[in-house]
This record gives sequence, C-alpha cells and structure tokens, in this order.
Amino acid sequence: MAEKSLFLRSKVIVEPLVDRFFAWPYTIAPVQAAMNLAFLQVPLLESYLQSPQVHVAASNNPELRGGYFINIAEERADEVRDLLASIKRDRADMLRFAEAIAAGQELLRANATGYDLTPLYPKLPPELGGLVELAYDTDNQAQMRFMEPVIYTSDVYQESRQSVQLSFETGIERPFILSTPRLPSPDVLELEIPFRHPGLEELFKTRVRPTTLNHLRDALELDETQAGRVAGMLSEEPGLAEDRHIDAGGRIRYFGHACLVLQTPQAAIVSDPFISADSSAGDRYTLDDLPDFIDLVVITHAHQDHIVLETLLQLRGRIGAIVVPRSSRGNLADPSMALMLKNQGFPVIEVDDFDEVEFPGGKITATPFLGEHCDLDIRGKSTYWAELAGKKVFIGADSSGIDPLLYRYMKQHLGTADMAFLGMECDGAPLTWLYQGLLTVPVTKKMSNSRKLSGSNAEQAAAIMTELGANEAYIYAMGEEPWLGHVMATTYNEDTYQLKQVEEFLTWCKDRGIKAGHLYGQQEWRW
Repeated sequence: MAEKSLFLRSKVIVEPLVDRFFAWPYTIAPVQAAMNLAFLQVPLLESYLQSPQVHVAASNNPELRGGYFINIAEERADEVRDLLASIKRDRADMLRFAEAIAAGQELLRANATGYDLTPLYPKLPPELGGLVELAYDTDNQAQMRFMEPVIYTSDVYQESRQSVQLSFETGIERPFILSTPRLPSPDVLELEIPFRHPGLEELFKTRVRPTTLNHLRDALELDETQAGRVAGMLSEEPGLAEDRHIDAGGRIRYFGHACLVLQTPQAAIVSDPFISADSSAGDRYTLDDLPDFIDLVVITHAHQDHIVLETLLQLRGRIGAIVVPRSSRGNLADPSMALMLKNQGFPVIEVDDFDEVEFPGGKITATPFLGEHCDLDIRGKSTYWAELAGKKVFIGADSSGIDPLLYRYMKQHLGTADMAFLGMECDGAPLTWLYQGLLTVPVTKKMSNSRKLSGSNAEQAAAIMTELGANEAYIYAMGEEPWLGHVMATTYNEDTYQLKQVEEFLTWCKDRGIKAGHLYGQQEWRW
C-alpha cells in the first residue's frame, strides 16, 4: 500500500485547534487571541472545573444551545484541569499581554484628556512596548493602535498553540466550537503541527490528485502509528462528483449557509466556504462536489461561520487566492484577515470597497457591508458583486438594509443585479456573546442586548431589493442546516421571528413579481 496511488476518503474532516479550542480568527490573530484566552477561555475552564455537571447539563439543554458551557463528561474533568494548568504555564506571556492591554486601556481612560500623549508611553505596561501607538480620533477619544504585523513576529504569536485533529465525519453533531475544547479521542488522529504545515496541503490535495502513503508519511512527518491511521483515511478511488465541472454557460450552487459556488467552464468562485464532508447524507452538496481548482475564494467577514478554517485548510493548494476585506488596521475589534490567513500559508488578496479582482471570463468587485457587527468599529467586512457568464450576482451575506441608500450607490456604480443573495438573521446574538473577551469596560445586559449580530429584517431586505433593482432574491446565511450546528448552534421553529420576517419578505417579492426563495440544504441555478 505504501507505493499505491491513493485518494483521501470523502468523509475525512479536520478540526484546527488553538490550545485545544476550535480555531477561528479571534483565537488565531495574536491580539484578539490573547484577550479571548485570558478573559473568556481561562474563566470558562475554571467555571467548568467548579461544576462540571452544571456545564454538561446546560450543554444538553436545547434552550441554552450556543451558550458558553463546556460539554465534556465529568469523568474527564482531570484532563480539563491539566489543560488549564498547561495554558497558565505555557501561555503566561500571552496572559500577561492581555492584562497589559486592559491596563493600557485604563491608563488612557484616566489620563488621555486631549493633551499630549507622549508622557504616557513610559507608563504603559512593558508587555506593550514597541507594539502599540497611542492616538486620538478627531473627537479627542484616545485609543491604542496595535501594530499587527510586528505582533505576529513577537512572542505573543505562538504557533506552538496550534494542532489539528483528523477524523471521519460521523453525522453526529459535534460540541459547540466557541465553548468546548477538543480533548484526545481514540477515533481521532492528533497532529501537533501548525496550520501552515505543508503536509496538510499535500494531504487534502489528495481529494483530487492521488499520492502515496509514503509521500504523506514524509510530508506530514508521521510515525508508524500515525501513518497507519492515515492509511485508513485513503482509498484507491476518488469520491469526486462527475458533475463538479460544467462545459457551457454559468452555474451557481448553494452549498449551505453562506456558501455559494459560482462556475463557468473557465473559472470557479466560492463565497464563505463552509462545506459538509458527509457524502452519504444525500441532501447536500459536499466537498466532493467542488471543482478541482477554485480561482477565488471570497470571504465576507471574520465571524466564525464565514471564515471557516475547517473548510479552508482542506482547500489550500487548490485555491488561486482568497479575497478578504481590508481591516481598519490595529483596531482591537478588527483584526486583519489578510495577515491571519497569510500566516497560515494562504495566498491572499486584500480589497477595499469597489476594488476589482479579475478571473478568467469575469470579475469580482468588493462592495460595502453595512451593520451586523454590534456597532463596533469594524471595517473588515465586504459584500461582493460577481460578474460571470453574462450575469451580475450580489453576494450580500449579513449586510443590513439599515441605510438602503448605500445600495443605490452600488447600483449607480455597477448597474442592476440579476440575482441578490441576502442574509436575514434579523435577531442575532448580543454584543457580549461574541465580543465579551475584547471588552475592557463592562457593558450592561440591556446595552449588550440592544446591539446585535443582526442582518436585515423584511423591511430592510425589501429596501435593498428596491435600490438594487434585482430580478431575483434568495435568502441564505441563516444557519439552518443541521450539519452546521457545531458552529451555528441555531434553533428556529415556525414561530421564530426570523422565519416570520423571511415569509413577509417573500410575500413582498411575490407581490412585485420578483422571483424569490428561502434557501436550505442545496440548490442549483443554470443559464
């Protein structure tokens, strides 16, 4: 078997981990990772150890789905205790850096009163030395600007935190990624390698191009036991779908949540890839249905359900480039996706509003993204306008219609869209659900609940369509597909506000002769 030409089996998945917590941008980018480790993950582990049974019970309560509870059986509490001890020991520098950020912010609040900030530099905690600049905005509000490229070269960014687990998709929902660390398991292969390790690229390219076990053993630096586990993940035949390419016209496929695959015979574009590996399910497109080469992956924003390392790592080596929006540079709430992905070994193109990226036979234009980020000063978000095979497609993700005149400017600049894909998660989670670890000043529950991760409601979605003038509208990015549960933890029923709003919008479209739909599972458009 060592020299046979082999393919990776369809159901193989990877879970990228950072100190055993699931990796997403705010646990990889060093400033935000330090804050989340110190002020969210360590307290979460401590809370679990005080009452494991409470965490497990809460994790299995449908009404608390998506809450910050660790779903690890009480008999494994000693392993969680060891994890916490290792974090406090091995990540002490990161924890001190997070504390220094909080102290630096407090220093500014107490002393930055509109006068010269130079005297404050010597008073900053030493952990911040050379890594921040103090500045006022034009309203005399002081802030620290983090020098992100420098911080990636410092001890704050530690690749030793990274590892991956390889296993098979079982169809059983995995624990919620934001709360439950992944402990070792007999059915999981542990690889203590960073995400940028070239061996991972070699492994996942074997979905479309065969290789040998010997090659993978060398590429991944496996011992004999590990090589034996990898051998069980290989097959003599590929699992690829015969219709993954097209030979004429254009095609769009909905792969679930916010993932669209746009194709012509010459090119393929994928938005926010979050793709199932369960090829036996039969009710969805999977990794087997992707084209062999993807010219561009476009990422709309840095939330964990739109930039999904679990999928992206499996595509590295098959991507021309990942297109990401430009961040605001050094803002605590707005890490650079470009820096983060480049440090994981991805080719990246960074865009601002109305920047264009060409691909064979078409182009992508970055367009503005409004709202959805709890009113935080986050610039790293973009919608996209795709032009291919004679159609114009607006990829709207979770952008809101709170100011519909924005979309009038888009139409003036780019023309009329043929199809619009809109997110209508219009009653999203509150500010503290996703950003608690970054807040150095407490906010009240009432304040947090007023600032939500919400897309458009029916009225706002209708306003977007009115301004864009599109002929077709499709609601997506609702997190409804069951295979997304470990990331989304979304629970809807027929009386849920979001679904009522979707129905209201679809009725609005029908009354105006606009072709519309509420996407779920899979769908295909051909022209």
